[in-house]
Amino acid sequence: MKYLCLIYDDETRLAARSTSEADAFTGEYVAFTQAIRKSGHYLAGEALESVQTATTVRVRRGQVSTTDGPFAETKEQLGGFYLIDA
Repeated sequence: MKYLCLIYDDETRLAARSTSEADAFTGEYVAFTQAIRKSGHYLAGEALESVQTATTVRVRRGQVSTTDGPFAETKEQLGGFYLIDA
């Protein structure tokens, strides 16, 4: 069965981390990715761009509109995903 694992975090907290904290955090993702690939369960995964680059696309009554920024203000943002087969 395939699972989509979504990675959420608070971008403001990420930006406030020291270099050593950021390196440790990144190291955990690298280790997990290597382990899941080695196990054969990894299908895909990607980091997403910051919400600062987001665009919201809406279709209403056949009309498409785009606006800068995410759809809603949230405490956490979608930062990436893993697609696994387990």
